[in-house]
Amino acid sequence: MLRWLIGGGREPQGLVEKSSVQTIGEEQIQNPYTELLVLKGHQDIVRFLVQIDDCRFASAGDDGVIFLWNVQTGEKLLELHGHTQKITAIAPFSSSDASEEKKHFILTASADRTVIVWDCSSGRQVQKVSSFHSTVKCLTVLQRLDVWLSGGSDLCVWNRKLDLLCKTSHLTDAGISALVELPKNCVAAAVGRELIIFRLMASNDGSEGWNILEVKHLVDHQDNILSLHSVNDLTFVTGSHVGELIVWDALDWTKHASECNFWDSSIHPDVQPEIKLTQSPNETSVQHLTSDEECVFAAVGKGIYVYNLQMKHVIACQRTAHDSTVLHIEKLPNRQLISCSEDGSVRIWELREKQQLPAEPVPTGFFNMWGFGRTNKQTNQAAKKMQESTPMYFLELVGDLIGHSSAVQMFLYFGELGLATCSADHLVILWKNGERESRLRSLTLFQKLAQNGDLQLK
Repeated sequence: MLRWLIGGGREPQGLVEKSSVQTIGEEQIQNPYTELLVLKGHQDIVRFLVQIDDCRFASAGDDGVIFLWNVQTGEKLLELHGHTQKITAIAPFSSSDASEEKKHFILTASADRTVIVWDCSSGRQVQKVSSFHSTVKCLTVLQRLDVWLSGGSDLCVWNRKLDLLCKTSHLTDAGISALVELPKNCVAAAVGRELIIFRLMASNDGSEGWNILEVKHLVDHQDNILSLHSVNDLTFVTGSHVGELIVWDALDWTKHASECNFWDSSIHPDVQPEIKLTQSPNETSVQHLTSDEECVFAAVGKGIYVYNLQMKHVIACQRTAHDSTVLHIEKLPNRQLISCSEDGSVRIWELREKQQLPAEPVPTGFFNMWGFGRTNKQTNQAAKKMQESTPMYFLELVGDLIGHSSAVQMFLYFGELGLATCSADHLVILWKNGERESRLRSLTLFQKLAQNGDLQLK
C-alpha cells in the first residue's frame, strides 16, 4: 500500500512536474526501495531509459520527446524536441578527445526516419540525418573505432559528425532488430531468425573510408531473435520468440550450448507436470537477457531463469515471477536480480542455495526439471551423481515495488542513488532507499538549523 510523506519544504526549481514523495510498505526488510519520486512530463508510453553519467539519465518513448533527469533530486534538466514520431532507439556516447573536457551526447532514432545527435549539456541538436529509407530500430556506439552503427533495413556506419562512412545493401523488409559488438571489429546483427556477422574494415588507401563485409550467416534459431547480449569478449547469447537460448563463441561464432525447454524447467518434483497441447508464444519468448561472468539471466515469458554457462543448464528459476510477460531484468552487484513486467510491477529476487539433505532420495522428475530427463538407468545415475556434486539454487522474492499502473518497460540501477523505471502509464519513477533518504533529510534539517542559529554547536 502507498502512503504519502508530506513535506513542508519548497520543491527545487524544475520539479513542477514531479509529485510528492511516496513510500511503499516497509515490511519487506530486504527491500530498501521504500520511497518513490514520480516524474511527469511524457505524454505517451515511456519505453527507453539510458544513463548519461553518475547522476543523469534520459527517458524517451512514443511521444517523440526526450527528457533528461537528475537521479538524485528528480529534477527535469532538459526537454529535447526534434522528432515528429515515436522514438525507436536511443544510445549514449561521450567524446574521446583527451585535449578537451569530456562531453556527453545521446543518439536518438525515430519512426520519422531520422536520427539526431543531442548535446546533453545544452540540449541542442548537434546533427540530424534524414536520409533513411526505413525506421532505424537499433543504435550501437563502437567506442574503440570511434564510429556508431544504425540498424534498420540497412546497416550503416557513421562517424561522430554523422557522415555516412559505408552501408550494406538492403537486407530484408523486417530489417535488423538488434546489434551487439564483438571482438576483432565485428558485430552481430539479428535479422528475423538469422544472425549475421559483419566485419568493419578501414580503407587501405589512407582515407576515412570504411567497408562492411558479411562474414557469416548463423541460422540455428527456429524463430525470430528477440534478444541479443554480449557476456564478455569470448561469449555472447541470443534468445528467440519460441524460447531458444543459444550460447555463442564470440571469436569464431560457433555454438557452445543451447537451451530450449525453459517452460519445463520449473516443474516441482512433488507436482505432476502440467500437460499443454499448445503453448502461447508469450509464455516461451525470451524477451530479455543479461549476465555476469558465471550465468545468463533470461526473462522467458512470465518467468526468470538462471542458466549457468559452465554447467550448461538452468540452475534456478521462477516460472511465474510475474503475472504477465517479464520485459527487462538486471543482475545487481550482490546476489540479487531486479525484474519488471507488463503487469506493472517491479520485483527484487535473491539467488539462494538450496539446503540438500544427503540421505534424501532423488525423484526422477527432479531431473526432468533441469532437462536431464531420460528414463534409462545410466542417465538417472549420471543425474544423481551431478545432483550430489552440484549445488542447487532458488530465487526468493525479497521486494515487490508497486507504483506504476501499467506495463513497466525497463529500468536503470544507480546503486545507492536508487532505481529508475519507465512505463506505459507515461511516468518515470525514481525508487529510493527509504532509510538513506531519511538520514539525508535529517542531516539537511540539522544543517539548516545550524545555519539559522537555532542550534548551538560547540
